[in-house]
Amino acid sequence: MAGTFTEWVRSRTDDELVTLLRVRPDLGTPSPSTLRSLAARAASRTSTERAVAHLDAGTLQVLESLLALSDGDTPVGAGAVTDALGAPGSADAVGRVLAAARDAALVWDDDGGVRPAPGLDEVLGPYPAGLGPVREDDAPTVDVGALSPAARQVLDALAWGPPVGVVPPAGSAPRAAVDQLVGDGLLQRSDARHVVLPRDVGLALRGGRTHRAPDLDPPRPDGRTVPDPTVDAEAAGAALEIVRQVAHVLVAWDDTPPVVLRAGGLGVRDLRRTARLLETDEATAATVVELAASAGLVADDGDAPASFRPTTRADGWEEADDADRWATLAEAWRRSRRTAWQVGTRDEKGTVRAPLSADLQRPWVPRLRQQVLEVLDAQPGVALGVDDVLAVLRWRSPRAVPPEAAVAGLLREAAMLGVTGAGVLSTPGRAVREPGEDAPATDLGTVMRSVFPEEVHEFLLQGDLTGIVPGRPSPDLARLIDQSAEVESRGAATTVRFTTGSVTRALDHGRSGEDLLAEIAQRSAVPVPQPLEYLVKDTARRHEALRVGSAQSYVRAADPAMLAGLADDPRLSALGLVRLAPTVLAASVPAAELHEVLRDRGLLSALEGPDGRPLGRVRRPDRLDRDVWSRRRGTGAVRGVTDAARRELVDRMRGTGTSRGTGTPPDGVGQELPPAVDGASPGPGAAVGPGAVVGEPVREPGDVQAELSEALRDGRSVWVELVGASGGLERRELRPMRLEGGRLRALDAVREAELTIAVHRIASVQPTD
Repeated sequence: MAGTFTEWVRSRTDDELVTLLRVRPDLGTPSPSTLRSLAARAASRTSTERAVAHLDAGTLQVLESLLALSDGDTPVGAGAVTDALGAPGSADAVGRVLAAARDAALVWDDDGGVRPAPGLDEVLGPYPAGLGPVREDDAPTVDVGALSPAARQVLDALAWGPPVGVVPPAGSAPRAAVDQLVGDGLLQRSDARHVVLPRDVGLALRGGRTHRAPDLDPPRPDGRTVPDPTVDAEAAGAALEIVRQVAHVLVAWDDTPPVVLRAGGLGVRDLRRTARLLETDEATAATVVELAASAGLVADDGDAPASFRPTTRADGWEEADDADRWATLAEAWRRSRRTAWQVGTRDEKGTVRAPLSADLQRPWVPRLRQQVLEVLDAQPGVALGVDDVLAVLRWRSPRAVPPEAAVAGLLREAAMLGVTGAGVLSTPGRAVREPGEDAPATDLGTVMRSVFPEEVHEFLLQGDLTGIVPGRPSPDLARLIDQSAEVESRGAATTVRFTTGSVTRALDHGRSGEDLLAEIAQRSAVPVPQPLEYLVKDTARRHEALRVGSAQSYVRAADPAMLAGLADDPRLSALGLVRLAPTVLAASVPAAELHEVLRDRGLLSALEGPDGRPLGRVRRPDRLDRDVWSRRRGTGAVRGVTDAARRELVDRMRGTGTSRGTGTPPDGVGQELPPAVDGASPGPGAAVGPGAVVGEPVREPGDVQAELSEALRDGRSVWVELVGASGGLERRELRPMRLEGGRLRALDAVREAELTIAVHRIASVQPTD
């Protein structure tokens, strides 16, 4: 077997190295140049902490037991770990955990057993499983039965950890017991005020167990069982509601765009106005506008003053059916890094967080969202609450438990979006879960369309100016209702009422009274009641009695014949010419542009001011050709890495891929080192690339780091070539004492002195043996 962790990593097959890069993606960024560099990075504290942070409680128990049993140097079998956990019936589970840890290079095979990877003991702490340090080999054996009651009481208090205790006051009975235990070697003094229980004594007191009880399986909280049809029906209703709310926001912000705060985000007044529009609370309104922004349907227009406006993407969204609208929102939510649940809370400076502000961006949100959905998917048909989901997540990553507010916020968003129904992951919700690396993405619109109720294309009008929609309205019927009626109640059937205000709203959208009545009659299963017909006609008559419009410029002439045909000329349709009088035309373009077009047509015109006096020639200003959507910030999504790219990286580290030293290294592979200082060459047989021979000098930065780390762990000396003050190379025999922060503290035995060296000044390292 491999003698060191580095040799074990270098002996891995290509498939095993690809798996390692997949489960620990930080090892490949930036790309290591050699397998020795990969091993050094895998054993570093930063990478190990990142790998351990999201391990579940069962895996942590297995690793702690392995550390406690191995004493840092002894290989341990899987059976010994199983016995120490007190889980004789869980040998397969322990084996699976060790296999996964081996894939992640957290443990490695040596001499028929398993050893913890270098650095794992530092990350898991000095007292694995609450057990103290290892005693010397010649320490006395532990005879628990021969202990006095006072001594046994002291040891029992420290048995299950933490193993450190405070020394009792002098002259007391507990102090006498502690002194006796220290004298017998069953306790060790760590300082004048503390004692520590040795590891083998703690194991003896525990009966050879490292943990009170094995915790290898995730918890399965009890919850209310909900039938699948009920779940999907609830999800469909929520999906239709969120689509309707986003559509209302787009219409409202088209008419009255809210102003962007100076610090960014949506103001409190505009949030309250939006909540009143949606007939909901401010927290829900904040989630709706955040969802619309994440989907790219609204954005900061970048003007001065800036406003939030619907984007060009909203045009296509409004034309889609409800299922595809929902799919756009669900896809945006799946990728979103926004924390809408933090709206209204205060940041570190005491400032209230506003919707759509940059302060709500968190990179960990997509990962936590997928974890929450995985917990729900693990118990199909069972409604789980916030505490239930937190209990499972606490087992899955006890070293990185997410905040309760974040879990509650994500569950609330999932319910609003229809990802869950009645607290259970719905059929569309399972499709929202992130697909695997090689799995095709599911068409979310098709999945949601399968659970939507059938559309209805007509409503039942009644004589009291109300109407009933017996089901889910079609897009055309929903658009007609949104523009011309007020919704009084929603449910299996929707009740609407026509009022003067609602009819006026429809007329404001450019409809005439006759057109509105014709469409209502087309969508009605019964003839239009007379009261509704009177209401529409009377409102239209008053609506058309007084007209208000806008014009940017005008053209007037003394002779009406000079303006004949201009308003009807299709080549001038872009000017928006409207005849106001026989001698006056209004235009929708600036005066300078209108002046230039008339000149190009051969009409000699003059510019005049508001008082009718002639003005000089005005040059047409440059136009800004900007699309609102193109000015939005990028989502910051990270491009995925495939197994093919990982395999290519493995080939490069082995030296079997693209040859090095022939130009720019491909795709982030480390640059080749320049020649040694002062023209010194590596020398015959020196190793500078992958496949370096053990015992010969290593010069790659990652290899240097790895060799120094191994020497530090083994307590041996190495030959170090370092760049001196004059720029020349100096060769010294050093024993590493500390390697941290890019600096090496080492003992020079020849000079009987300690020195600290920046690692980048080390040209090569070679074992002394």
